[in-house]
Amino acid sequence: MQILIILILLVIVASLGSALVYLLKDRSRSVRTVKALTFRIGLSIALFVLLLLGYTFGVLQPHGLRLGVRSSGSNTSAPSPTAPAEVR
Repeated sequence: MQILIILILLVIVASLGSALVYLLKDRSRSVRTVKALTFRIGLSIALFVLLLLGYTFGVLQPHGLRLGVRSSGSNTSAPSPTAPAEVR
């Protein structure tokens, strides 16, 4: 699944690059730029739906995110219940 996601992202970037080339190269108001950008938008929407379906069916698991925990960088907050008590 991860390889498929990476391949789709690469195709999206390639489509964006081809649209840029068509924009700079075609001075005769060609529709190739619009087609390349439309293709990129379609792929982006398809990737988003694929990610949602993968998460919904349990194929993709989130990791590294801890919701509800703030890291302010200062030690002025109260200690967490799992933190060891300070020794004085």
